[in-house]
Amino acid sequence: MLLTWISEVADEPLALEPADLRVEWETNTWSLGAADEDRSSLSVAEVVAAFKQTAAAIRERIHDLGFPRVATFYVWHDEQAGQLRCSTGSVPPNAVPFSGTYVASDDLGPIVEGFLADSEPGYVTWSDPDDAQRLSEQTETEPEIRPFAVWVSSVGASR
Repeated sequence: MLLTWISEVADEPLALEPADLRVEWETNTWSLGAADEDRSSLSVAEVVAAFKQTAAAIRERIHDLGFPRVATFYVWHDEQAGQLRCSTGSVPPNAVPFSGTYVASDDLGPIVEGFLADSEPGYVTWSDPDDAQRLSEQTETEPEIRPFAVWVSSVGASR
């Protein structure tokens, strides 16, 4: 089912509004979950290939529209939600619109691998009951910022 959902993203509405990135974000961002059977039966290579095919289809759509600017298709693992998310924006690969710290990558494999290996998506588990207290204390003083990986693929005109 996950592979079908990934391929369907290529046919969803697509807004390219460089002056209004919020419209792009709201129109072009998709959340994709997976059932346990998908997580156990799909390979990283299959999911990566599906996203690459989707990026190629979006690239073709953007080309057919004659969109003259740079655009990026990007994918990340939202660990808190237990989902893979993807979006398209009229921004360069090094400027996708996140408020958090991220690292742009051309290797989707580790992102998909983390998603497929997520045994309890959307849940935070503590190995020690005191971990929650330590995290709370750390957050109050100085939060640890851990960048997350985002796979980027250029789908618009290059400049």
